[in-house]
Amino acid sequence: MEQRNHTVVTEFVLLGLSHSRQVQLVFFVLFLLSYVVIVLGNLLIIVTIKVDSCLTSAMYFFLCNLSFIDLCYASVTSPRMLADLLSQRKTISFNGCMAQLFFLHFTGGAEMFLLTVMAYDRYVAICKPLHYMSIMSRPTCCRLVAACWVGAFVHSIVQTILTIHLPFCGPNKIDNYFCDVPPVIRLACTNIYVIELLMVSNSGLISLGCFLVLLVSYTVILVTVRLRLRDGKWKALSTCASHITVVTLFFGPCMFIYLRPFSNFSADKSIAVINTVLTPMVNPLIYTLRNKKVKDSMCRLWS
Repeated sequence: MEQRNHTVVTEFVLLGLSHSRQVQLVFFVLFLLSYVVIVLGNLLIIVTIKVDSCLTSAMYFFLCNLSFIDLCYASVTSPRMLADLLSQRKTISFNGCMAQLFFLHFTGGAEMFLLTVMAYDRYVAICKPLHYMSIMSRPTCCRLVAACWVGAFVHSIVQTILTIHLPFCGPNKIDNYFCDVPPVIRLACTNIYVIELLMVSNSGLISLGCFLVLLVSYTVILVTVRLRLRDGKWKALSTCASHITVVTLFFGPCMFIYLRPFSNFSADKSIAVINTVLTPMVNPLIYTLRNKKVKDSMCRLWS
């Protein structure tokens, strides 16, 4: 069966995290609990912010969107991984693999850009507090979120197009538990040097660029907090600390995976777990445990 791009592979085999049945069952329990926490935690944040009329500032609007993205991001890989951990035959169709790759980068790219927008929101709130309401109006916030999704779509469609047109004519075993660019393009029956450069310049440099922008933003914020603020200093530092924790957890694995040649490393699967499971799980925990207004709103919602 020969297609336009000479692909003869119709399905891929996902090797997963372990070949041991006992280890797979342990992973299933752990990742099932993690996914339940991700779904319930992020849904709780979304419902709390939507219901409570006190949580109407730009920060909570962005936090609600971040929870929605985390929920989508985890749902791209986790349900399939949980099903495969209980299955003897861990296969995914070629089209299903490309779809998973697209939505992984679509939601991941949206989160990357949204975290950058949230850093800008904190910069305006702390460095220009008198103009905060006029700068971060609701129409402006909606446009910023829409720009995040558009940028993520462009990023993801480029990754998918570059991958889907490669010829896959023989090996079909992906050494991971989901379809991502590095392990998939290593199976192509052609020289992928140019494709690797394009992929690194897309995912890798975008990750690095956003991370550097975030570092500069939070550095400026921390310097401003130290020099100017007296009242509310610790509250501002606490907010920034929670954001920096999320940024480090998200961008660290992204830069490790995409900002290097796509050769196989033993730590790749562990880093992938941090990126696709741990980060969406700790985001709601970090933001709720370190934000008194959100915790109070959840208590009111519960009672």
